[in-house]
Amino acid sequence: MKAGLVNENAEIFVEGAPRRYQGLPIKENPVDIVDIPIPTVKRSQVLIEVEACGVCYTDIDIIEGRVKCKLPVIPGHQIVGKVIESDKGIEHIMGKRVGVAWIGQTCGSCEYCKRGLENLCTSFKATGCDFDGGYAEYTTAFIDYVYELPKNVEPEKLAPLLCAGSVGYRAYRLAEIFDGTRVGLFGFGSSAHIIIQVIRRLHPSTEIYVFSRGAEHRELAKRLGADWVGQPSENPQKRLHIAIDFTPVGETVTRALELLDRGGRLIINTIRKQTPILLDYAKHLWEEREVKSVANVTREDVKEFIKYYARYGIETHIHIYKLEEVNKALRDLKAARTRGTPVLKIK
Repeated sequence: MKAGLVNENAEIFVEGAPRRYQGLPIKENPVDIVDIPIPTVKRSQVLIEVEACGVCYTDIDIIEGRVKCKLPVIPGHQIVGKVIESDKGIEHIMGKRVGVAWIGQTCGSCEYCKRGLENLCTSFKATGCDFDGGYAEYTTAFIDYVYELPKNVEPEKLAPLLCAGSVGYRAYRLAEIFDGTRVGLFGFGSSAHIIIQVIRRLHPSTEIYVFSRGAEHRELAKRLGADWVGQPSENPQKRLHIAIDFTPVGETVTRALELLDRGGRLIINTIRKQTPILLDYAKHLWEEREVKSVANVTREDVKEFIKYYARYGIETHIHIYKLEEVNKALRDLKAARTRGTPVLKIK
């Protein structure tokens, strides 16, 4: 089968400084297209023929070494495909369209799993990081970590549900938005363009301000219901009650906190920041401002968001690439040239 593989020759970043091995840097071609055997189904697993796989900024974090993972690895954790083989006893899933998300396996027995916080599990394993992911024609996943998906929607449009939508939905839940709040969304890519629709449907009287460097992103935000759009350096007319940061840079954290009103809350919806976060207590945190990060997702997050998507018909904006164009997709994503979610069309 064909697969997009990140091998030991990738450019690795250590403590913010690149340490070059033999491969090409991320701005060129960090992922090799190779022929490898179709993976073997293990106990409690299914084999999935991949139809589409979303490209996420976390994949760039993996490639550049900010997120540790096994090497070589096939990235991709927004997987849509059909089950074509299964372990004994789980044949009921055969032939069904399923999705696979970032959460690939948890222990089920640590204190976090018992408290319903499996996203913080001490043995958390991630798809496309600890396990090979969906930049491939076939992949495997554990049956308890796959999700049945609607049949009447193009697989490419379903891919963003598995990370951009689900992790954004978790950020929305942690934000505790209520009617009448002023919400600021910083960055307007894969996740934010979905979550603005959630907020609009559930909290129609909420004012939504979108901060983005990209003119096309700001235009899309207006079309999806933003009350105000501007550059991150611009000031809206009113201060924010809640902010959600979707960006990969540390400077956005301080900027969002500067715009928060007293008692405001900031949710940081990213795994790693590429640049430092420098805070001044009096300027950024005093007057009961709160900061909370989003770490991974739970299976309930994914299940709830898929149900929400099916019920309300959330629109996912995608930019389709072939598997052979994966490096272009990664470069475009890093340069903010994509509108919505970049998705690899595998089949």
